[in-house]
Amino acid sequence: MPPSVLAPAHPPTASPLRFGYGTNGLADLRLDDALSLLADLGYDGVGLTLDHMHLDPLAPGLAARTRRVAHRLDALGLAVTVETGARYVLDPRRKHGPSLLDPEPDDRARRVDLLIRAVQVAADLGAHAVHCFSGTTPPGTDPDTAWKRLAESLATVLDAATTAGIPLAVEPEPGHLLATLADFHRLRRTLGDATHLGLTLDIGHCQCLEPLPPADCVRAAGPWLRHVQIEDMRRGMHEHLPLGDGDIDFPPVLAALAATGYQGLTVVELPRHSHAGPHFAERSLPFLHHATATAATPHAPLPDAPPPGEPSATPEGSTP
Repeated sequence: MPPSVLAPAHPPTASPLRFGYGTNGLADLRLDDALSLLADLGYDGVGLTLDHMHLDPLAPGLAARTRRVAHRLDALGLAVTVETGARYVLDPRRKHGPSLLDPEPDDRARRVDLLIRAVQVAADLGAHAVHCFSGTTPPGTDPDTAWKRLAESLATVLDAATTAGIPLAVEPEPGHLLATLADFHRLRRTLGDATHLGLTLDIGHCQCLEPLPPADCVRAAGPWLRHVQIEDMRRGMHEHLPLGDGDIDFPPVLAALAATGYQGLTVVELPRHSHAGPHFAERSLPFLHHATATAATPHAPLPDAPPPGEPSATPEGSTP
């Protein structure tokens, strides 16, 4: 591994993990109902995807609506990360479009504006990070041009995040321009290793395509972790699966995550399972708690896996 991506010589003290559930996996619930459900189930927080059904970032009165959500989160004792993977929030005809890589400057500017709005929402909510991703490379665009567009677009968002004091957590996505941890480090170096630029690590993506096992990915990524998403997955298949339905060995992963000193949320990411969102939210947290405890007693059996749901195949990203 190149020296530039090695963890510090003196690793941080282990931190208790805090678990959340993503609202993109509770899309059939009103936001207040989703937050109440997660608090009742014992979650520590929520990954809040800004979308038309959950704190629409483009509708009027965003600041006032955000204040109401902030008060509700505080009353329920829930921490929050702001996520920006809504499928059609900007364009009703193009999933995840426009992106930071689009050929038209006006289209890229629309995505930049959404991310800057997300930064302000995150600041108003007291969120610990804003999540984002690169998008897929448009047809006919060469890689150097795509990377240039990404760096220029994110530099503007990063300025807003720095001013607000909110980390910007970029997620490597299978099929995107920025798909791997190595790609994240390329971006990080391009942007001058900015203090407020960090990483969203999706544990399933590590299983899907990274050369290192997921626990080793966590250890390598530790210094830059600002947000973590978790689900099960199989090697070479970008399908978000309920915990226990794939190939990930969770106790070593969670032990490695705790050892990094990461203090943000670890959010269950099951967007294709919203049809049974309350069920999977209820089953996921005991699984994670048991896997965390099992890390200290590695011979203890894991509980029965949650019943399988419909597969969440998504070649373009974790929020299909």
